[in-house]
Amino acid sequence: METVDQITFVLTLIAALTCGLIGGIFYPFSTFVMKALRRLPADAGIAAMQTINITVITPWFLAPFLLAAVACIAVIAAALLRWQEPDTLFLLGGGALYLIGSFLVTFVFNIPRNEALASVVPTDTDSATYWAEYLSSWTFWNHVRTATALAAAALLIIALVY
Repeated sequence: METVDQITFVLTLIAALTCGLIGGIFYPFSTFVMKALRRLPADAGIAAMQTINITVITPWFLAPFLLAAVACIAVIAAALLRWQEPDTLFLLGGGALYLIGSFLVTFVFNIPRNEALASVVPTDTDSATYWAEYLSSWTFWNHVRTATALAAAALLIIALVY
């Protein structure tokens, strides 16, 4: 195996693992966490989500979230340098899916909603209205993040098998 192929293999492995890990973090929110928060009274749900949004900002989350993005950028670059290889489309697709569908969506849709929720006073009378909208829109975009991170991991694994 050539050095370029070895480097591409390692980068793809790192990208696949971290994309899968991030998808695995987003998945519970799509399947049961947000449903559980929806069942709480609005003020309790808001307070719980505000706490989650604070506690998620740790190296244990940020490191794989950012590493996946960096690895996907590197995988895309490697794929472009090895355009003739049969795994190229899987590498490009997997890298792009994560970067656009998980990483970019987080910054464009989920983080702004989290920042807006941070300024909400859970006991205010109009907070329940905002909470209902937040639950719907945030969860939709989380479904997108989950699906694209897991699909990216799958495509990158397929590329590894090639």
